[in-house]
Amino acid sequence: MNPFAYTQPQDVGAALAALAAPGARPVAGGTNLVDLMKAGVMAPSALVDINALAGAGLDAIAEDGAGLRLGALARNADTAYHPLVRERYPLLSAAILAGASPQLRNMATNGGNVLQRTRCVYFYDTGAPCNKREPGTGCPAKAGINRQLAILGTSERCIATHPSDMCVALRALDATVHVRAANGERAIPFADFHRLPGDTPDVDNTLQPGELVTHIALPDGRRFARHSAYVKVRDRLSYAFALVSVAAALDLDEDGTIRAARIALGGVAHKPWRVEDAEERLVGHPAGEPAFAAAADRILHGARGWGQNDFKIPLAHNAVVQALTNAMRGGAR
Repeated sequence: MNPFAYTQPQDVGAALAALAAPGARPVAGGTNLVDLMKAGVMAPSALVDINALAGAGLDAIAEDGAGLRLGALARNADTAYHPLVRERYPLLSAAILAGASPQLRNMATNGGNVLQRTRCVYFYDTGAPCNKREPGTGCPAKAGINRQLAILGTSERCIATHPSDMCVALRALDATVHVRAANGERAIPFADFHRLPGDTPDVDNTLQPGELVTHIALPDGRRFARHSAYVKVRDRLSYAFALVSVAAALDLDEDGTIRAARIALGGVAHKPWRVEDAEERLVGHPAGEPAFAAAADRILHGARGWGQNDFKIPLAHNAVVQALTNAMRGGAR
């Protein structure tokens, strides 16, 4: 591990000043960043320990008008078990509890979760070329070990996948990421926060240097609370990344007609994957397998396997249908 400076600012202003230094990175739970540093994948010049900022309210989970405000320093476990989250956003609670292990959820923060680096065995292997780690060196995953990698939104430069379960639910729930820097604040729609690889796969998100995630805002999601479900298909039941995951939520009339739908996929792309057009086409149709299968077809239009991960395309189709069926039945409660 390379040497680095370490600071523990006691207020937001001091933290932002420290983060303005080139190569500085914030750290709270450290469940992803520290692993990357130990593996030599990342080498920040300075770590800015922001845990003391919890006293400034960055760990709060509270009502925000009709919605909810999730503090960036709130731990994943505290978020999943919070009464307001369980009552109004059971989809988010279910997604968080499907991720990692209890020990990691007790340490990992909401802000850190949205900043996770995308996953690929070659990215973590510093002895292998990787466009994400070293731009221009190539992407051996395309012809190599790619069983867990992306089938949507890929580029010739990268086929890595985003690892978060929480982020899949946040995408489905139309979350907004709020960030702050020394020169001001901005709100980033969740759809725009993570990036597809394109020609710059080394850039995972749209956060700018010196910016700090302060909280995540959720709009009123109570109309989806009764009919939502998170399906995660993985190689084992605990501590495993998704081969495919689906966050699904429905707003249904009394006769079962779909008034609105939300569907986001994980494990299939460089970012949580959502196709709003597929959701819109469900409106007015009776909830059931024919409509759900048509939505899955639309979501997976253009999907491409790379050999070992070809199976993900039919797997994702079936997972979408299953998640929507579970949601129809009230699966996340």
